[in-house]
Amino acid sequence: MSKFFKPLIVLLASFVFFHFTPSLAEEVNQNATKERKEELQKQLDNLDSQIGALDSIIQQKRTESASLERDIAIFDAKIKKAKLEIQRRDAEISKTKTGISQKSEQIITLSAKSEKKKDSLAELIRKNNEMDSTGLAEIVLGYQKMSDFFVTEDTLEPIHRLIQDTLDEIRSTKKQTEKEKDDLTEYQVEQVQLKTAQEMERKKLAANEAEKKNLLKISKGVEDGYGVIMALKQKDAATIRSQLFLLSGSPSISFEKAVEYANLVWNKLKVRPAFLLGVIREESNLGANVGKGNWKEDLAHPNCAKQRTAFTQITSELGLDPDLLPVSKKVWYGYCGGAMGPAQFMPTTWLLYKKGISNITGNNPPNPWDPKDAFVASGLLLKDNGASVGGYVAERKAALKYLAGGNWEKPKGSNRENPAYAFYGNDVMEFATDYQEQIDIINKLASR
Repeated sequence: MSKFFKPLIVLLASFVFFHFTPSLAEEVNQNATKERKEELQKQLDNLDSQIGALDSIIQQKRTESASLERDIAIFDAKIKKAKLEIQRRDAEISKTKTGISQKSEQIITLSAKSEKKKDSLAELIRKNNEMDSTGLAEIVLGYQKMSDFFVTEDTLEPIHRLIQDTLDEIRSTKKQTEKEKDDLTEYQVEQVQLKTAQEMERKKLAANEAEKKNLLKISKGVEDGYGVIMALKQKDAATIRSQLFLLSGSPSISFEKAVEYANLVWNKLKVRPAFLLGVIREESNLGANVGKGNWKEDLAHPNCAKQRTAFTQITSELGLDPDLLPVSKKVWYGYCGGAMGPAQFMPTTWLLYKKGISNITGNNPPNPWDPKDAFVASGLLLKDNGASVGGYVAERKAALKYLAGGNWEKPKGSNRENPAYAFYGNDVMEFATDYQEQIDIINKLASR
């Protein structure tokens, strides 16, 4: 057999083996990851069931007449629910860690396969070129029999096909690797959101426990004492009106002023005032957790070029020094910070709603750091998200979209919420319930 033919056959055999022999270790790892995910999902389903039961208790208790027993039962349910939410989020964080580990391993495996395919392809091309560059007489003389020469010629055609197939596979592997990297980023985003939510949930748990303790202390655990508290609460509308409503990126305003702006949104857009206040409060809470940023640092990445241009356009039109204006800080997994004011709008989004804001507030140009403009901007986006339909489900979904846009659902197109963002919808709706009670007190006393 020719000196050209033997190495070509060996190379072809090893190439075929490499392409079609699956990795046992890879299969074992995939099975282990699948089992771990299934185990975590069972935990999540069980916790969801318990949380749902507590939600029902809270909703049912809120329909009952106000009493110490009722409020203590609500606090107990809220505390139990918060503890379960923390457990659930721990399981979700574990699930995302598993996903991150799996995706990282898949990226390494795909990269290694791609490199091996490139090496094999290079060797095939080298051998093929070597055959092409060898003179016909030299090739023929290299064989003992002419029949071997024709076998070699027949062998070259499948090698040519393999070269083309391998090129296609390398392209496909590259595309798959890019998808795995995108999925990895999504898992990392979820993990950060979950950890942020976990911190907020722990604070909420501590607040509920403190409020329950305070209620029992003041009422001394008896209904008569509770009745005195409720009477004072009903009379003290002035205190409710004057209490501070904290805002992200802007000075705080009175609750009365916040309700005034929220009522403006209701009159123009039919987004419920208490719900809007819940969204603004949650944005302020998130802003406190994310921290303060600066546009030069947090919009510095090339991927933030459009946001940076929009930001400088907004500040220039307003005659404001961009270096002095607070924006949200860039989180480690993303490219851009730069969300502005109480509504926490990104600059390009603000420009999209700029005209609509001006039409309602009369401010032209509108200012993202002005509470009135920010409330209207928030209302416009929430209306677009379906909040004006009204009701718990529509409002909660609108809140989830406000935070995450199209990523609110998982998988996309399923109309099922992404668990990483559930905390936001839950918090907003709980805040809305509290604000509705305060607004009702103010309205009730105003109508007397």
